Parts: sequence; structure tokens; C-alpha cells
Amino acid sequence: MHCVKLLGQRLMARDFDRQVAELQVRIAVLNGYTALGIPVTEAER
Repeated sequence: MHCVKLLGQRLMARDFDRQVAELQVRIAVLNGYTALGIPVTEAER
């Protein structure tokens, strides 16, 4: 939840469709950070 707070606790857009788009962008950013934190393991040859 700390990362969500860094992105801002409030929505800036007033229009509902733009609020949805804003949340989708935030989710994409958080998913990107999550993907960076997942270790990638490879089998030895």
C-alpha cells in the first residue's frame, strides 16, 4: 500500500471515465514495479 500512497491518495480527474483511466495507469505502474521485484531463476546447464 505504500507505493499506492506515493502515487497519490486522491484522483485528480473529475470525469468518471478519466478517473477510470487514471486508476488503470496507476495499476500498470504498480504492476511494472512488481515485475521488477520478481526474481528470475534459470536452470543450470
